[in-house]
Amino acid sequence: MHRALLIDGQSVSRNTVAKLMRQERIRAKNKRKFVPRTTDSRHAQPVAANLLERDFAASGPDQKWVADITYVPTDQGWLYVAGVQDCFSRKIVGWAMADHMETSLVSDALRMALTHRRPPAGLLHHSDRGVQYASEDYQHLLRQHGIQASMSGKGDCWDNAMAESFWATFKTELVYQSHFTTLAQAQMAIFEYIEVFYNRKRLHSSLGYVSPESFEAAA
Repeated sequence: MHRALLIDGQSVSRNTVAKLMRQERIRAKNKRKFVPRTTDSRHAQPVAANLLERDFAASGPDQKWVADITYVPTDQGWLYVAGVQDCFSRKIVGWAMADHMETSLVSDALRMALTHRRPPAGLLHHSDRGVQYASEDYQHLLRQHGIQASMSGKGDCWDNAMAESFWATFKTELVYQSHFTTLAQAQMAIFEYIEVFYNRKRLHSSLGYVSPESFEAAA
């Protein structure tokens, strides 16, 4: 909050901000305890080696992407969200939503990222070893664009910690604060969160308290 006020041109000390927040009972949205979840990898598709090896550092955009799926409850049923995140800026470069977890969901998210970013050959793409990412259709899409596939170890969520961290933030700041009556209502809110807030406005301490878009622009 203090950094956001400084960026907005307000001259105020950190202690004053903390005092005023206490007086007005303004508190940060706290993340729920992280519970590692495993991916069902019981399929016959080939599994890629873990080339990323938990090294999420990148010296520039479109060198390393991480991908994952999460789910959002609505009164009409589950809405599944697939995302592709750039390790350099933490920006969500591709995403898709559907009422199913078929391969087309993750493929649509990847196609969005490819269309908007047009990465050079050699990009490393890391995911879990779920059937959607291991499918021939998805792997063909990666090969078609010269992208190297990397997959987490069996049942090890920490191998894809950056993607897991984004979903934890996404649920803390949006999902746990909302009640969605319809799938369409959830889709609209998720679009606003990713494209309007997260990518363009949300300040990241790991990026020097700027948004992913600002970080990429400065780089």
